Amino acid sequence: MKGLKIVTIGGGSSYTPEIIEGFIKRYDELPIHELWLVDIDAGKEKLKIVSDLAKRMVKKSGVPMEIHTTLDRREALPNADFVTTQFRVGLLNARIKDERIPLNHGYIGQETNGAGGMFKTLRTIPVILEIDKDMAELCPNAWLINFTNPSGMITEAVLRYGKNKKVIGLCNVPIGMEMAIAKLYNVEHSRIRIDFAGLNHMVFGLNAYLDGENITKSVIDNIAAGKMPSTVKNVININWIPEFVLGLNVIPCPYHRYYFKKDEMLEKELEEFAKGETRAETVKKLEDDLFELYKDPNLDIKPPQLEQRGGAYYSDAACRLINSIYNDKRDIQPVDTRNNGAIAGISPDSIVEVSCVITKDGPQPIAIGELPIQINGLVQQIKSFERVVIDAAVTGDYNKALLAMTMNPLVASDKMAKVLFDEMLEAHKEYLPQFKSL
Repeated sequence: MKGLKIVTIGGGSSYTPEIIEGFIKRYDELPIHELWLVDIDAGKEKLKIVSDLAKRMVKKSGVPMEIHTTLDRREALPNADFVTTQFRVGLLNARIKDERIPLNHGYIGQETNGAGGMFKTLRTIPVILEIDKDMAELCPNAWLINFTNPSGMITEAVLRYGKNKKVIGLCNVPIGMEMAIAKLYNVEHSRIRIDFAGLNHMVFGLNAYLDGENITKSVIDNIAAGKMPSTVKNVININWIPEFVLGLNVIPCPYHRYYFKKDEMLEKELEEFAKGETRAETVKKLEDDLFELYKDPNLDIKPPQLEQRGGAYYSDAACRLINSIYNDKRDIQPVDTRNNGAIAGISPDSIVEVSCVITKDGPQPIAIGELPIQINGLVQQIKSFERVVIDAAVTGDYNKALLAMTMNPLVASDKMAKVLFDEMLEAHKEYLPQFKSL
């Protein structure tokens, strides 16, 4: 059997040991012959540290997987079967600006939501489209598995403006929600399934099942009672008002707190901001500690400390997805994919986050129909925001970008949108070539 070739762009990420572990434990089903880890010059040192750890992990496992590294993605891409993306344009210093600038003006500062999430998108879309262009030339049949955030918008940008239609987005929030419910009921994760529908970081669980039995009401009751464990480290875990959860009558994701508990979330963020402890600054310290661990020549496993990073389980979700495509498993997984009529009221060519049957030809979305009325409006508002952001990122249209920021419910002011946009544009101008004429 011909071995697989997989390319990971952003290979110097602290998450890479998780993807290595995932591929090792699935090797019998997913025979990866070559794994290429790709990064940029600024990530050269981290790439060396991570790749050395990866090689030790592979050696310990005994699987015949070759680890290659390069700072030139065009060297890595030829004849790849799958390409995964996990990069951050501007590195963590850009994330710190995404969080601190809005907070300095009294607005939510968050990596993928509000003004910060929008600027992460504006920086990332030109880069993902360049990757897509290289893939079309060098590995036109490869699947692009994107978990660069905001995953939904980045994936939709490729679908709308790129050449590759074999693109799937991934998020760790759905798998985290499944794991939280598994912990709640003290069962294996594999026994839990949720019907997911919505958008990236705006996804809801419509129904939850344990061994096929519908336990949705019990789960909602436990959330209302404040008993749901938290598995998402990068979102402050503030309990919901019980009556709200019972009225919502679907399972919210952790990121919904930014919309339904905006004042409390902002208050907590401002407290951290005043102490110089925004989530981005905390992550930077966590990263430094992780890479010190990774340097240990005796370390040959994924260290448990990695789970303190907000994106834990991203990589495992990616390995699971690649395995299911390669082996045509036809199991059910939540992914970011073309809607194709699964959710009524959202255009067929838009990206949604929804439960899908995973086949060798990619994800087949499970028809949901209309979203419950109590969540439909917010989902539609965020989808409109996403579409305008994507267009602005591609065209460099200032007016569209300003409109998008004003449309976002975490800003919702044309005056403040202009203040925030202009300041963040200046702070990130190095990574926003599409706006260079302004």
